[in-house]
Amino acid sequence: MISVIIVNWNRKELLRACLRSLAGQAGVDFETIVVDNGSADGSAELAEAEFGARVIRNPDNRGYCAANNQGIALARGEFIALLNNDAEAGPGWLAALERACSKRREIGMAASKILVWEEPRRIDKAGHLIFPDGQNRGRGAGALDRGQFDREEEVLWPDGCAALYRKEMLEQIGGFDEDFFAYGDDAELGLRARIAGWRCLYTPEAVVRHHRSATLGKGSARRLELIERNRLLLAIKLFPWSLLWLNPVFFLVRLGAGMAAARRGSGDTAHFPGWRGKWTMACALVRGDVAAMLLAPRMLRKRAAIGRIRRLSPAQLRGLLWAHRLPLREVA
Repeated sequence: MISVIIVNWNRKELLRACLRSLAGQAGVDFETIVVDNGSADGSAELAEAEFGARVIRNPDNRGYCAANNQGIALARGEFIALLNNDAEAGPGWLAALERACSKRREIGMAASKILVWEEPRRIDKAGHLIFPDGQNRGRGAGALDRGQFDREEEVLWPDGCAALYRKEMLEQIGGFDEDFFAYGDDAELGLRARIAGWRCLYTPEAVVRHHRSATLGKGSARRLELIERNRLLLAIKLFPWSLLWLNPVFFLVRLGAGMAAARRGSGDTAHFPGWRGKWTMACALVRGDVAAMLLAPRMLRKRAAIGRIRRLSPAQLRGLLWAHRLPLREVA
């Protein structure tokens, strides 16, 4: 059986569409767990009354990581599926993920083909890639779907928007790191699983349509701050030292590419127009870096504890990251 976990916060109509898509799943036994982070719009009642979901009601917003960990603790399934409340799954989504994850014992994660809801001919994510400074992004993000991701293949890790995990794997390595709160949390979990020797298989048959950045929005300074903070926390906690020492160099290279994109009016900077927008971006990045440095001692303690699950050597991990690196032209 599969336990599907949906974390929700004040998105009643998006949640309704998400749960309706789950109701159409065929050929697989599953339960639905909705973890509601203090919604005031009747979301929890909707999930329970209209769709028969098991609902965990939090009095306030505990964040994506803590909420998923609550759902994982309650789950009865052999596999744990995560689905964002702003995503809608195709009818064969769960069955395809289960087939992929069941193919070999060492496959602990399965990744979906995630399309942009508003423009389903465009890729949102098809697994993940990572830049050597810790910034990660969906494979193929923004590209037209021309069939280039229609082959089942190994990827670095799945996007938490629509993913499947073995519960056995999560019990071995632990769940989400709650210090991350939101953004980059799936990257930390996925890379920690890879370090422990688990693998991830992408299957194009598991199709999901996703409303991008429906939670905070592309132009949110808070979103940018969390992404920057968690990029650094990921590197401090999991990167081999040989790559971690070079982090500032790779960051400056990526920053330069981003500035070049800004002059062309493209890239993430387009969501922060004008000099005031650029100042907002700069302040958000600085706040993220400061927050990461304050949490660095805790990450270093967690880094030391990784040894109990480690199966990849630092050289093997560096090779894995390099093999799945995000090209500079895409990260900008």
